[in-house]
Amino acid sequence: MMFVSITRLRLRSFRFLLPFMFRAGAVGRQAKNSAGCRGFLTRKTRGLAFWTITLWDDEKSMYAFFMKSPHREAMPKLAYWCDEACVGHWLQESATVPAWDDATRKMLEHGRLPRVSHPSAAQREGIKNVS
Repeated sequence: MMFVSITRLRLRSFRFLLPFMFRAGAVGRQAKNSAGCRGFLTRKTRGLAFWTITLWDDEKSMYAFFMKSPHREAMPKLAYWCDEACVGHWLQESATVPAWDDATRKMLEHGRLPRVSHPSAAQREGIKNVS
């Protein structure tokens, strides 16, 4: 079984875009070079919403990545920079990164809303539709 992790982060202001992109690039390189990472995709959707999907050998591999820098250093900043955040995890048989439509559906089924400092109305109400 493969472990899938998906994130959606929406920046609350354009002023955070440059530092976010700098950190996101470093975290992306970290993921791609992490033991157990079998796939990594990103996309931008409406406004300042950014997504990642990572495919891992197992949950342990993902958490090893999660706890190391630069990911570990970026996490506290996201709570301030973002007004919406959603993360989801699930197991799947396939060793292929899921398609965005499937991953979005799974996010809505299995996702959780991490705490952000300045939540949007959608974050406060529990995001029911993500794009």
